[in-house]
Amino acid sequence: MDSAYMGIDLWIRCLGNDSLLQPLWDNLRIDYRDYLRSPLFPIVLTVSSYFVLCLPFLFCDIMGEKWAWVHQFKIQPNRRPTASTLLHCAAVTLYNHVFLVLPASVAQWAWRPPLDLPDQAPSLLELIAGVIGNLLLFDFQYFIWHLLHHRIRWLYVTFHAIHHNYSSPFALATQCLGGWELVTVGFWTTLNPVILRCHLLTTWTFIVVHVYVSIEDHCGYDFPWSTSRLIPFGIYGGPSKHDVHHQKPNTNFAPHFSHWDKIFGTHADFSFSTAVK
Repeated sequence: MDSAYMGIDLWIRCLGNDSLLQPLWDNLRIDYRDYLRSPLFPIVLTVSSYFVLCLPFLFCDIMGEKWAWVHQFKIQPNRRPTASTLLHCAAVTLYNHVFLVLPASVAQWAWRPPLDLPDQAPSLLELIAGVIGNLLLFDFQYFIWHLLHHRIRWLYVTFHAIHHNYSSPFALATQCLGGWELVTVGFWTTLNPVILRCHLLTTWTFIVVHVYVSIEDHCGYDFPWSTSRLIPFGIYGGPSKHDVHHQKPNTNFAPHFSHWDKIFGTHADFSFSTAVK
């Protein structure tokens, strides 16, 4: 019992310790100040994180059945992306970022002064709470957006249909989006940390975490370490939930969590990979 109490006490102290992240923050703001203050930094962080975090899942898709242990976690084991679909999704992603996101960032650079970097780092508790808060807020925003773009046919055909070219999702399909959808998602991802008054370190952490969980939702694999398996009680949907959405497009609209679909009656049950039952 004493060791359990000591462990809990240690966690509480770490979470509330204002100086735990200070050395990391001091190193970033002193050594990389000019880079971090640039309005282009979030774009570079997002795009680089996206392609780096896609690589492990991309490698799994390329290896396919040659990796039997990995392939057993494939949600739709008889379907995998072809080279042409992978190249198409990568090309759409790069096109959107080069011709939509980058010009918007450069325009922002012209009128917005460089960001001030605060001296104080956030506590670990503030950072974790900020990341979770941003994910929850985005989950609600995108649920409404997503629902409307499926229920109103003109919106679906004009803006969202490109994302449903594939009924079996894979990692690089995550940002295979129409320009309007990418701009909307980027707007919320940028605005929400401002609304929640997050520290810049929290904002950047949220960006990377959000990129990862979005890729994981589309990866097509339900691994034992998937986020949906680490978070109990079915709170988090994960790849199996979103895979069902691509098979049954009028269900499972929330990007990450499960509560909004259950509240609005759009939740569809999903089966986890039999390999880890």
